[in-house]
Amino acid sequence: MAAAAALWRVLLAGSLLAARPPAGAQQSATVANPMPGASSDLLPRFLLEPQDVYIVKNKPVSLACRATPATQIYFKCNGEWVHQGEHVTQRSTDQGTGLPLLDVRIDISRQQVEQIFGLEEYWCQCVAWSSSGTTKSQKAYVRIAYLRKNFEEEPMGREVSIEQEIVLACRPPEGIPPAEVEWLRNEEPVDPALDASVYVTPEHSLVVPRARLADTANYTCVAKNMVARRRSSSAPVTVYVDGGWSGWSRWSLCALDCTHWRSRECSEPAPRNGGQECQGAELETRNCTTELCSHPASGPEDVALYVGLVAVAVCLVLLLLVVVLVCCRKKGGLDPDVADSSILTAGFQPVSSKPAKAGTSHLLTIQPDLSTTTMTYQGSLCSRQDRHSKFQLSNGHLLSPLGTGRHTLHHSSPAAEGVDFVSRFAAQSCFRSLPRGAANMAYGTFNFLGGRLLIPNTGISLLIPPDAIPRGKIYEVYLTLHKQEDARLPLAGCQTLLSPIVSCGPPGVLLTRPAILALGHCVEANAADWSIRLKKQSCEGTWEDVLQVGEQPASGLYFCQLEGQAAYVFTEQLGRFALVGESLSMAAAKRLKLLLFAPASCSSLEYSVRVYCLRDTPDVLQEVMQLEKQLGGQLIGAPRVLHFKDSYHNLRLSIHDMPSSLWKSKLLASYQEIPFYHLWSGLQPFLHCTFTLERLSPSTCQLACKVWVWQVEGDGQSFSINLNIAKDTSFSDWLVPDSEAGCPALVGPSAFKIPFLIRQKIISSLDTPCARGADWRTLAQKLHLDSHLSFFASKASPTAMILNLWEARHFPSGNLAQLAAAVAEVGKQDSALFAVSEAEC
Repeated sequence: MAAAAALWRVLLAGSLLAARPPAGAQQSATVANPMPGASSDLLPRFLLEPQDVYIVKNKPVSLACRATPATQIYFKCNGEWVHQGEHVTQRSTDQGTGLPLLDVRIDISRQQVEQIFGLEEYWCQCVAWSSSGTTKSQKAYVRIAYLRKNFEEEPMGREVSIEQEIVLACRPPEGIPPAEVEWLRNEEPVDPALDASVYVTPEHSLVVPRARLADTANYTCVAKNMVARRRSSSAPVTVYVDGGWSGWSRWSLCALDCTHWRSRECSEPAPRNGGQECQGAELETRNCTTELCSHPASGPEDVALYVGLVAVAVCLVLLLLVVVLVCCRKKGGLDPDVADSSILTAGFQPVSSKPAKAGTSHLLTIQPDLSTTTMTYQGSLCSRQDRHSKFQLSNGHLLSPLGTGRHTLHHSSPAAEGVDFVSRFAAQSCFRSLPRGAANMAYGTFNFLGGRLLIPNTGISLLIPPDAIPRGKIYEVYLTLHKQEDARLPLAGCQTLLSPIVSCGPPGVLLTRPAILALGHCVEANAADWSIRLKKQSCEGTWEDVLQVGEQPASGLYFCQLEGQAAYVFTEQLGRFALVGESLSMAAAKRLKLLLFAPASCSSLEYSVRVYCLRDTPDVLQEVMQLEKQLGGQLIGAPRVLHFKDSYHNLRLSIHDMPSSLWKSKLLASYQEIPFYHLWSGLQPFLHCTFTLERLSPSTCQLACKVWVWQVEGDGQSFSINLNIAKDTSFSDWLVPDSEAGCPALVGPSAFKIPFLIRQKIISSLDTPCARGADWRTLAQKLHLDSHLSFFASKASPTAMILNLWEARHFPSGNLAQLAAAVAEVGKQDSALFAVSEAEC
């Protein structure tokens, strides 16, 4: 008996060694050797296996296993054994079989799941041991549940006639687990099982095969999963009935005027819900002849009526002739507010070998209406005279009446004339120009000639086109860059600030043409990945959506031209603006600008390297450069761009390849981390991490290492550092110095590249549609602006909108030759299009 027991212990030891759990698990798996019996020949059998689970927000989830007969159970997750201390074990006996039961449970946190990189999902399975061997359970996958805010496709309102099919498409937001979809009709659930007149497709579209009047309602698509419940915008559906005529009535009796009539009604059916009225006459008359009707002769009343009609017609003809004569006289000269055309052509004269006529002068004779109300703001005023900028039409017909040779328009007036131009404006009390009050503000005084404000080195400017300010009015306009914390811009969900927050004002002033606000942005624009909105702050302080960028504007007050790194906002109402984006997929990305700074010199053993992660717009870059200049820092290398995706993953920063014999890092962890939401919101503009290094010897002067910046499962960048820290290095000015950044306020013709008279001629020639295509639409196409034709067409002068946008996009280094070539190409399609006289130029 003793020998048999010894042999049993040897066999049992061999079986346990064949399927041994991890070392940490083995230490706590001390169990008594079971006696040989019924259970000794059985492999473990799972009564409960782990199931797929979802982590909602930050709540951990549990996975559980139960097996019999089993001496021990351990979890393995993504190929790694779970530590024994994380298992909760409960032992019992099966009352029916008498076999031992073992229950094991572990908890999984969100952080554990997020640490798994790559495309592999987080999974766990149980491994159960018995004296006969091991058994593995099925894999259970642990996923982070979410539901995005924006629908991939929302239902659109429709107007359909009765009996027509209605299809309302709905693609729910991306989510894990996939969202379930239901429909609401006037906030009441639509159940296809109870209403046979509708059905829902596998793609979640609601279909009404034959529309009824009762189907007129507001329809809403609702998506929900365990995380959230989202509602689409309501789609109003109107089912209308066109009117139909009833039958004609019988003819009436012949009246005294020898006519009779019949009628019908638009009542079979009557038009419903905006349906069309019946087409055709409701009453029909015909001549008739009977002994009861007669044809009376014309009396004195009829003669008087005819004479009166003739008199009215003569008066209308005379009035029309007077209007035509007045218009012809006005076309012969300039606006009465301008007595001398030199204000329009200052600095732009045709090149000619003929001497200038004696007695010609260029005096500014504008007399502003001093009785009008003026608003006072501080500002500066300067004139820009560029002798080297030329406007040349080498092949077009704009200057063809001047002769067969080539003609060029250029800035040729002397500098004294520009100074005189400024002095004449400054002499007027309503054109005061005071110094700027802050580095992030610009001021200027403007009238109907327009002008431009800009904040140097920020990419922010405001273009006020000619005639945007009503004649006789004088506005003092300001342009301000705000700090995010001062603007109190609320963001929710996946929303992110994509641009600086900018104010232009004063708000409430009357503009007859849109001004153009230019500001930088950091979005990698893709229509499938982003929903971008232009927000404006109301007088009450709340922020409102005034425009969905990329869609047809609901009103003509706002429009946004979004380009690679800048946005150009057309607005007829000044105020405070910002661009806010909301990601529609995890592929949505925004640009971050990475800058590396270090002290210009260091006398202590410690040395700090600062890595800034900024919104990629010039205004933020400008502020950080100025801040580091005050701190005595130097920019290491050129700034880098990182594409930061909406993947919920944080940004990590680490330092590598540092000689351990000379330097050591005081960072306890292997990397630093900036939370995803801090970067994604865009409301914290100067996020950075500091690496504090210590040299092991005071004689160490050279620092060579690499800094890595990357997003988990995303884009990354690296910096190479090779510095002599003992040498006092001057700060590297990567930006343009303020003195070279340009004047913050430009007034009148000096603010525009295109000469005023040339501009007016282009506008008058191209605004009128031309069957041969020689109009503003062709110009927009050649300037690559033809995707905005509907907006341009909604304005009184589409050509003026195109030229204004060209001015805003190409300031201050716009190439007039390219614009001239585009205009000339348009002119080739109509040889008489740009016929002007020498006097006009």
